[in-house]
Amino acid sequence: MIKTRIQRRLTGLLLTLAASTAPALAAEHGLAGPYLAARQATISSDYTEASFYYRQAIAAEPDNLLLKESAIVTLIGQGDIAGAAEVAQQHEDAGGRNQIVDLVLDTVDVAAGKFDRAALESPETTGLAPLLNGLTRAWALLGQGKMSDASAAFDSVAKIEDFASFAHYHKALALASVGDFEGAHNILGGDAHGPLVLSVRGIEAHAQVLAQLDRQNDAIELLNATTANGFSAELEDLKAKLQSGEPVAYDFVANASEGIAEVYFNLSAVLDGRAAPEHVLLYLRMAQHIRPDHAPALLMAAEILEGMGQFDLATESYASLDATSPAYVLAEIGRANALYSDGRKEASVEVLTALSASHGEIAMVHSTLGDMLSRTDKNQEAIEAYSRALQLNGIGNRNNWRLFYARGIVKEREDDFIGMELDFRKALELAPNQPDILNYLGYSLVEQRIKLPEALKMIQTAVKESPDSGYITDSLGWIYYRLGRFEDAVEPMERAVELLPVDPIVNDHLGDVYWKVGREREAEFQWKRALSFKPDEAEAKRIREKLARGLTAVLEDEAKAETTQTAKE
Repeated sequence: MIKTRIQRRLTGLLLTLAASTAPALAAEHGLAGPYLAARQATISSDYTEASFYYRQAIAAEPDNLLLKESAIVTLIGQGDIAGAAEVAQQHEDAGGRNQIVDLVLDTVDVAAGKFDRAALESPETTGLAPLLNGLTRAWALLGQGKMSDASAAFDSVAKIEDFASFAHYHKALALASVGDFEGAHNILGGDAHGPLVLSVRGIEAHAQVLAQLDRQNDAIELLNATTANGFSAELEDLKAKLQSGEPVAYDFVANASEGIAEVYFNLSAVLDGRAAPEHVLLYLRMAQHIRPDHAPALLMAAEILEGMGQFDLATESYASLDATSPAYVLAEIGRANALYSDGRKEASVEVLTALSASHGEIAMVHSTLGDMLSRTDKNQEAIEAYSRALQLNGIGNRNNWRLFYARGIVKEREDDFIGMELDFRKALELAPNQPDILNYLGYSLVEQRIKLPEALKMIQTAVKESPDSGYITDSLGWIYYRLGRFEDAVEPMERAVELLPVDPIVNDHLGDVYWKVGREREAEFQWKRALSFKPDEAEAKRIREKLARGLTAVLEDEAKAETTQTAKE
């Protein structure tokens, strides 16, 4: 929806924010300790800790506006908007005013249905400020009941070429919020200003508008075209309501406050991937404060916090979504992943197990539970979860290849090699030449030392399909090794080490290949490299044996041990 040239406008906005978040302070008595602790916590994105120490620093030096600005940012990151507003008000009362202070105080007023602050014209003219302030002001004027002035304000933003599409979109939402659905459709449908490139959110808004115009079939057609390219919980939920004949009200953006929340969310989407995550988070937190049920803002904020390693805050954000939201399932899956990343593995399984009970009709819930059970070594339970997902998807669903593949991996761990092979072959029927399946099955056959010609063909195809995969290339070298084609194994194994230079197993394999072709000193060098990359202890012990006695002796001992074991059995 926003033209690429907007990227060039990021600099001004971000420099303003950066100035608010990096104060240069002297180490005064009573200030240095909490300030340094706050700065260290900020560097680690630990907003809870940072805001605690910034408050201590402010107590030591209450007139320091730079400290207050930094505290505001960390309080926003923590999700404590009330606390941020308190400090922002102190900042303004002391005579200071800047973008971050205005953002917080405007947001708190807007959330309370007050629009006088936000309706004031801003002097900021750099970066994305005209977009943010212009659209916020337009919505605020609407909140004051000044529809004509609001329309003119949207049109004023649209005169800036880079922002025109964005301004038209928000004007359409404003028209819909006051019941002018025909006017909204003319914009969203492209009649008024030409085609708009709408996000998934924009498609949801347009479909709701069409429903108000009694054009349910057009709305369903629009949703079908969009969901064919990817899953959206909100769009699927809306489509199901329309198809069932259930009345659909327009509640996408119902008033000026929600319109401003949408501005913040849209700006976050523009900044995401182009600005520091902490800057993106500021606007998401503002959108959430105005509209706590804004699922996309909540999920995006949680994902950013998770990426920062702030798993408690991420889990809190995921858990705040109401169970009636269409995106609740995605939020619970996100919460489970955040718990797992935080080392709370059993809790992550509990979340997904509960979700499979409450939303047991959704295949994705069971497949995600299967993934988590697999990651926590609950193999039999994982197999059951994948099987349930396959049952729900039904025979012939092309997406089932991923489930067969995942279930096959778990079966291999359980030494069910027949079941593994059956699942992998079913996966290949649905996704022929899929390199990961070909590699896994081919490598497994090699390790079992069965069907080696077919295994070789599988891995050769996998390499062709994914030539830059180090693991697949390693598999090709290793099957040549297993077949006794040691000279053929050299080139792919060397290539595998180029692709995965610090992988202990790949380096170990190259050492074995070198030994077999008479390059014993190079073999020893590779084994030493493999040891330096900290392999599992069992592998490390075997490598040390090879360094001490050579591969030939180790293989002879292993062959004798295998013969003895077979005789006992």
